[in-house]
Amino acid sequence: MAEKCSEGLLNGAVPGERSKQDKSVKRGNWGNQIEFVLTSVGYAVGLGNVWRFPYLCYRNGGGGCYGEMGFGGPKGAGAAELCWGVQGAACSHCGLCLPGAFMFPYFIMLVFCGIPLFFMELSFGQFASQGCLGVWRVSPMFKGVGYGMMVVSTYIGIYYNVVICIAFYYFFVSMTRVLPWTYCSNAWNTPDCVGVLDGNLSSHAAVNLTRLFNATQKRTSPSKEYWRRYVLNLSDDIGNLGEVRLPLLGCLGVSWVVVFLCLIKGVKSSGKVVYFTATFPYVVLTILFVRGITLEGALTGIMYYLTPQWDKILDAKVWGDAASQIFYSLGIGFGGLLSMASYNKFHNNCYRDSIIISITNCATSFFAGFVIFSVLGFMANHLGVDISKVADHGPGLAFVAYPEALTLLPISPLWSILFFFMLILLGLGTQFCLLETLVTAIVDEVGNEWIIRRKTFVTLGVAVAGFLLGIPLTTQAGIYWLLLMDNYAASFSLVVISCIMCVAIMYIYGHRNYFKDIEMMLGFPPPLFFQICWRFISPAIIFFILVFTVIQYRPISYNEYVYPTWAISIGFLMALSSVICIPIYAIYKVCHSEGDTLLERLKNATKASKDWGPALAEHRSGRYAPVFSPSTESHLEVQPLHPEKARNEAVAASPAQGSNGSAHSQDSRL
Repeated sequence: MAEKCSEGLLNGAVPGERSKQDKSVKRGNWGNQIEFVLTSVGYAVGLGNVWRFPYLCYRNGGGGCYGEMGFGGPKGAGAAELCWGVQGAACSHCGLCLPGAFMFPYFIMLVFCGIPLFFMELSFGQFASQGCLGVWRVSPMFKGVGYGMMVVSTYIGIYYNVVICIAFYYFFVSMTRVLPWTYCSNAWNTPDCVGVLDGNLSSHAAVNLTRLFNATQKRTSPSKEYWRRYVLNLSDDIGNLGEVRLPLLGCLGVSWVVVFLCLIKGVKSSGKVVYFTATFPYVVLTILFVRGITLEGALTGIMYYLTPQWDKILDAKVWGDAASQIFYSLGIGFGGLLSMASYNKFHNNCYRDSIIISITNCATSFFAGFVIFSVLGFMANHLGVDISKVADHGPGLAFVAYPEALTLLPISPLWSILFFFMLILLGLGTQFCLLETLVTAIVDEVGNEWIIRRKTFVTLGVAVAGFLLGIPLTTQAGIYWLLLMDNYAASFSLVVISCIMCVAIMYIYGHRNYFKDIEMMLGFPPPLFFQICWRFISPAIIFFILVFTVIQYRPISYNEYVYPTWAISIGFLMALSSVICIPIYAIYKVCHSEGDTLLERLKNATKASKDWGPALAEHRSGRYAPVFSPSTESHLEVQPLHPEKARNEAVAASPAQGSNGSAHSQDSRL
């Protein structure tokens, strides 16, 4: 008995709940709760935790902010080019920042928006055991929200794997005695290249180099030229695709093969892989941290990271950036949380999981700042310049600034291999969930035994399609398209999707109904704080993020390149393509709903369908207990795993009381 009890607790069962079959043989479940937590941590903790949070804008209060978007110059001059050198739309959640003053609004947004919405998505997917499409049985008219999530996940999955493939490329080329971006003596270098380790760098040139930095003029580093002129072989315009970069294409194939193999058996295989992919990055971060703090100048970099400017805390931009970072960092609105939670056992304590995962994600971001700034502080000390100058000479922290800093370390290839291997694992953890979101939605939507048995082929088809669609991003203009997708495909559309999801659950389905569902699933209702956040505070913050995103919008640019109008128009169309799914499907559903008047059709379109509720028959008690009629009996033949056994159990449980002590019919929930 004790063994059974301990097993139930390991799998996240609610204490005191009578023993039930809590597994979906047909759909599958996580092997244990640790697999779900690690997968969710891997999904939330991605590349942005390393290169976005530690650099969330000088303008947010720390270390000296000398321009609206940059440092050491007038408005726009010398802007931080963290997210691939993008200035514009992405800068609302990217740039350079010190968390001293930024951490307060960041923490407030985490508590009042991040964790509540994270808990909402986990509980939503777990209760229905469905992906981003199936959960909208709760209010079929809003199924377009699920399709919008699929569109967003498709865009991100395409370009995110291209980023991973670049990390793969740098990982492979780091396996050498001398890193290829160390010196300026290569065929791709220009006369303007100035390397900090060039053997022929005279003392006079070294003095000029320091003056060049201190004058806030831009130099061309070997790492930057390696990135732009060799890895990308960058073209001059987004419309000039040029040739496919075969090394990147090969690495893209490698990254998609790795993703497919890890998901070949769905959560059964990915749940085992995450034991490594979700934990080893912390080992690497710790190694880099220990190495970093032992370097001369590291303390200066860390203090630069932590020193606040408290007057900035009253700036609306700081709060807007904090809200945006929390929102995008936790992966809210992508559909991944719904999909991962749908493989939980029905009584898993997702309330506990949401708090653990959210805090782990934010703590990782904070810790990564120490890793980054300790090494950048060392590099600034080596060059004898201010750290802001060091952080401002490349289109991407991951592929320019940090790799150049690594060249100053003894055994630099080793540290480079560790760094890029960490980036690969961080990226794969997110990519697993993005791909599984699409596969889960497709399989759940079709829902028959044929496609369930062939889920591996669905995964293969999605992976092949993702590879083919990613090929244009490996051309000479690929980085332009990647940035366009990054800035528009998953920007304000995510905010709109999350806002509508929150309103649909709380105000269309009804907050009382949803609270009772959670109590039925967890054994206790959501805490009062979460109830208030879901109904009032979180929607208000989401609306604030949306307004802030619109106000702060500026057309995208990449270094000196300004995107043409037609390219920006394509970006807006990508953003619109996910949001437009919501009204289109809503109109379709209303038109095909029963009713003589528009009001009746609208009411029927928003009313929860009869198959909404727990997926397994033994969990459908109280107001979800089936009332037998020809229609409901035919439904139960599809839903349970063992029809005859489930039907007998359902008949025996039909008088069961709901969680509030009274039986309810399906219609009474509206």
